[in-house]
Amino acid sequence: MTQLAAQLSPQRALFDIPNEIAYFNAAYNAPLLVEAEEALHQGVRSKCHPWTRVPADFFEDAERFRTLAAQAFGGAAENYALIPSASYGTSTVGRIFETRLGAEDEIVVIEEAFPSNFLPWQRLARETGATLVTAPWPAGEGNWTEQVLSKITPQTALVAVPNCHWSNGAVLDLIAISEAARAVGAALVLEVTQSLGAMPLDLARVQPDFMIASGYKWLLFPYGLSLFYAAPQWHDARPLEESWLNRAGAEVFETLSDYAEAYQPGARRFDMGQKSMPTLLPGALVALRQIGDWGVENIAARLQAINDRLAEAMVEMGLSPVPKSQRSPHILGVAAEKNLPEGLIPALAQRQVYVSRRGNALRIAPHLHVTEADEARLLSALSACLGRG
Repeated sequence: MTQLAAQLSPQRALFDIPNEIAYFNAAYNAPLLVEAEEALHQGVRSKCHPWTRVPADFFEDAERFRTLAAQAFGGAAENYALIPSASYGTSTVGRIFETRLGAEDEIVVIEEAFPSNFLPWQRLARETGATLVTAPWPAGEGNWTEQVLSKITPQTALVAVPNCHWSNGAVLDLIAISEAARAVGAALVLEVTQSLGAMPLDLARVQPDFMIASGYKWLLFPYGLSLFYAAPQWHDARPLEESWLNRAGAEVFETLSDYAEAYQPGARRFDMGQKSMPTLLPGALVALRQIGDWGVENIAARLQAINDRLAEAMVEMGLSPVPKSQRSPHILGVAAEKNLPEGLIPALAQRQVYVSRRGNALRIAPHLHVTEADEARLLSALSACLGRG
């Protein structure tokens, strides 16, 4: 991480989070930026006065979205598209591969993947006769990367993985997985809802065929808007829907009934219908601009420092964080040797401390609003609720 990363201070003032709230649940639902809230209000007001919207308004914010996404995460703006959800993105890729896979092919996924990164591949396997191969949960302190690599064979046609496991933040080495996938001619699909915007991803080295991320977590988008990335070799593939906005000449409303066969260039054909949403897009533009200003490496460094301190303290409580060598910077999974109390999450919430529970483990996911006082409040509340105080 850079020197700037180590110096990034808490950004509490940019979020509307009261001082008495200790919110460590960004992996569940991240807070909006205050500036994004204001932009969304302005967007709603613009819909109240539709006579002020001109044809260019149906396209310009979407183009800004592409530009800001490329600046924040890399790659060309032409490779980005706007979608409503991660499942829309994975279903788009599933549609593309329906005519490309057969009974001799395999699709590699990970055990207990988030449903949006499993259900479309399950259907794809059923529709095409391909085999769905699951990389199993690693034993002990083993790592996910080794498990995935062990499942990639000459029969592998598609590898669908995240950058970290959604339940506990255990990391996957996407560079190693990408190299293995390319060696056998397999496509690489990344579902990075739980990492994009908070964990560096080198697109130039990983070279994914597709990348998908829901926006309401680490991208800080309003709910209902997400991000899709398609490498140039897929820009002629069939989209999930046939939106008129994505066809050549759509800017000229007077000739829409000429029904253009050609799509707009790049990944624009994958944009969802009604992409020109004044009630959502302005908030996403604010978020992308802010993430780009912070820098993903700097965000990750700040969150890693927080989680490292928390992990050390939780070991002293008798809890077991995911080993540092295997955990992502922004999500801290913490398991307990004995079953966690059933009412633990509500008990913490009564103390205005918010985390998630996944199985017999806690998932702690701070964002840049977190202060040292929040860290102390979390540790105090957890110690009291577990009877460790």
